Amino acid sequence: MSNFAFNNPAFKQQDPRNVATYPGGPQAAAGAQAASVQHAGMDAAANAQLEGMYAAPPAGAIETDRMSVEDTVWKTAGLFAILLVTAVVGWIWTLGGVRADPSAGVSMLPWMIGALGGFVLAMVITFTSRKKVRPALIFAYAALEGLFVGGISAFFEMMWPGIVMQATLATLSVVGVTLALFASGKIRASKKMTKIVMIAMVGYLVFSVLNLILMWTGVLPAGQAFGLYSATIMGIPLGLIIGVLVVFMAAYSLVLDFDQIQQGVRNGAPRQYGWLGGFGIMVTVVWLYVEILRIIAIVRN
Repeated sequence: MSNFAFNNPAFKQQDPRNVATYPGGPQAAAGAQAASVQHAGMDAAANAQLEGMYAAPPAGAIETDRMSVEDTVWKTAGLFAILLVTAVVGWIWTLGGVRADPSAGVSMLPWMIGALGGFVLAMVITFTSRKKVRPALIFAYAALEGLFVGGISAFFEMMWPGIVMQATLATLSVVGVTLALFASGKIRASKKMTKIVMIAMVGYLVFSVLNLILMWTGVLPAGQAFGLYSATIMGIPLGLIIGVLVVFMAAYSLVLDFDQIQQGVRNGAPRQYGWLGGFGIMVTVVWLYVEILRIIAIVRN
């Protein structure tokens, strides 16, 4: 599983012989119901009650207090709404100084606050959610991610006008196509492919950290705006080659995210875990957007 947000027992495939690993799991509820039926007996009143239950409309996530795909979709949309609001704040904050004084540089503060704060909160959410999901922390994470996205988008837009719209449309296209293929059953996660993608992601992480170190220490020439990404192979920017592979990895990570959410629904996870599902999707989509933003910048540069 590539997304650390889903490192939770609620999203793992359960052994039907075992009791669920979180309070109120479906196995425990089924056992309690079976015991109740056994003691009550199958008399006429019980039969009538059961018939009424079967005839009633299907219970939703609110009535059952269980995670559902629809409820998770609404929670995810709410998180992205928070992100968009604070992204506008980050955008205005980043470009505010330039508009007041054209000679002043763009403010890096919203970008840094969003990136560092979001990283810290992501770690806190991941480690604490094994015991309890705290929606307030996830709301705060979405707000910080908005500052980061708005700040970095404003910087790139100032350098390459129109790039934010291009990156946004490309990101929505990748997410939409991936979701459509997953919903139609034409693409699914596999253990072999997951291992390959995981190895590639670790390698990419090492490459990214090395690139930052070389840029910060001044080892790479100042003319290479993106460090090692600016190098060319047979006239093709290395960043473009790597970027295409990273977009594929991010798209496959979305497939894993969707699969883990479905697994949580099958496990009968509590409704609050829908916030964790939305958090995981947000992590992947923001990563995808930033990578596409960089690919377009490298091509236009």
